[in-house]
Amino acid sequence: MTSEFDELQELIIEDARKVYSETAIDHSMNPRNVGDMEDADGFAKVTGSCGDTMEMWLGVKDGTIADVTFMTDGCGNAIASCSMVTEMCKGKIVSEAQKLGQQDILAVLGGLPEKGEHCALLAADTLKEAIKDYLTMERKPWKRAYRKH
Repeated sequence: MTSEFDELQELIIEDARKVYSETAIDHSMNPRNVGDMEDADGFAKVTGSCGDTMEMWLGVKDGTIADVTFMTDGCGNAIASCSMVTEMCKGKIVSEAQKLGQQDILAVLGGLPEKGEHCALLAADTLKEAIKDYLTMERKPWKRAYRKH
């Protein structure tokens, strides 16, 4: 039974390779930085026009993104985009991470099919909203007590 499953999985991956880069496949099947984060310094939950929702948590130390995690209810394109954006922004200063956009994510993923490109935009937008939340909390720390998530 296991060998039949392995064969089927390999056939699916072979089909995916016709459309996706190895990087996109890897991040979709083995996403990095999945999960929520207690006591996050920044948080965002964004729903895209396709109905997919992405959540992102930031841990910031001395103005640098030290940790970042995500959750999504989206497809493989959404998972790969979120996973990649977390890898891209980790270790960057906040202002640098804020500049990451859809095209940056697509370039590092090796592209996505046209119908999935919006997932990279949603991931970039979610990161920007989490950064915005972090900056708001830095300026007005009393708002932390009213944060919902």
